[in-house]
Amino acid sequence: PRTARLLRALARAGRVRRLVYASTTGVYGDCGGARFDETRPVRPATDRARRRVDAEARVRWFGRASGAVVSVLRIPGIYALDRDGGDPRERVRRGVPVLVDADDVYTNHIHADDLARACVAALCRGAPQRVYHVSDDSQRRMGEHFDAVADLAGLPRPPRITRDEARARLSPMQLSFLGESRRLVNVRLKRELRVRLRYPTVDDALRPRASA
Repeated sequence: PRTARLLRALARAGRVRRLVYASTTGVYGDCGGARFDETRPVRPATDRARRRVDAEARVRWFGRASGAVVSVLRIPGIYALDRDGGDPRERVRRGVPVLVDADDVYTNHIHADDLARACVAALCRGAPQRVYHVSDDSQRRMGEHFDAVADLAGLPRPPRITRDEARARLSPMQLSFLGESRRLVNVRLKRELRVRLRYPTVDDALRPRASA
């Protein structure tokens, strides 16, 4: 409803030439670890993801009706070492468990700085009504991801639990991220928006940068 009201207000203003909408990769639902690009059909499995699918359709309709160039950015987990609630080391320090190998899922990430640069690039170079994966180059399962975070930060690796144990110990929100597995192709981000990732993987963000 908020997106619908926003678009009505923008239509009345009549001056919008470009619009970038930040969506979520959750619109795809569980993909069983498949690797895919933006042409994959959406299959949202949560109310949150279904609202995003509806909002995507509304903003793209707005673009077609008004002539505005609309870019839809499908964004996975956002992190940054100085972002409140976005430092992956904090999760490791809290000892939040991850799934055992047999139950683990692929996860995707983007550094907040690279996301900001992608938003600017979409405003400048986005194609009309085009969808873009704003994801880094990582192709890791969630357990591997947080093991790497722990190793690079000099912290103990997170404990591993089964999916049945996770259902008993974790919140519904935490469980939602453990129930979907996918690997995103980010070719459009690089070729069409011409974004060169500053942090291709979380390792690049956590390793000390050489001083000039």
